[in-house]
Amino acid sequence: MFGWFQRLLPHSGDFYVLFERHAVALMAAADALAMLTAGEGDRAAHLRTIRDQEHAADEVIRETLHEVRQTFLTPFDRGAITSLIGSMDDTIDEMNRTAAAIELFEVTSFDPPMKQIGVLIQDACKLIVEAMPQLRDVERNGRPLHHLTAKLVKLEGEVDVLHDNGMKAAFQAQQKNSDPLGFMVSREIYKHLERVADAFEDVANEIDSLVIDHG
Repeated sequence: MFGWFQRLLPHSGDFYVLFERHAVALMAAADALAMLTAGEGDRAAHLRTIRDQEHAADEVIRETLHEVRQTFLTPFDRGAITSLIGSMDDTIDEMNRTAAAIELFEVTSFDPPMKQIGVLIQDACKLIVEAMPQLRDVERNGRPLHHLTAKLVKLEGEVDVLHDNGMKAAFQAQQKNSDPLGFMVSREIYKHLERVADAFEDVANEIDSLVIDHG
């Protein structure tokens, strides 16, 4: 009888911990991607780290969806919770796709803009890691959260510029050296790197929505 009564009581899952755990996986993957594109350290280890962290993030997603189904009281609207964690997961998924393309095409050297994008992705993940604990008190932290999301959007714009400049340089190199295959590989890597940054903007938008609704 007591167990039955307990199941009827309202529950509030700790979604904040899940957000923060996912952000930690994001950060670890971004660190590995930055070192990979910089040509530093063990290439195979970086690829493995990105893949492992993507799997860790998937586990957080599964836990979050389970908590959403099981929890009576949630700190935010259920749709807002799944949208935020989903946008974060899109980011690490794109990092994993970038790593997979690098492995598939056996890319071992990277253009300067690719290296710079790797650093900006790292910077963006630091902002997400900083933002997640502040969601525990959105009403009080609305202003600093908005500043963080503005920085995220700015970084996405900087990646767009680097992407365009890198693609232009890769095309000019292809014209000069008659290397269409090299251009196609570069285009594929740039495409995935840009998609990582695009996903960051989605994370920023989801956080801003929470600030608007609860700040």
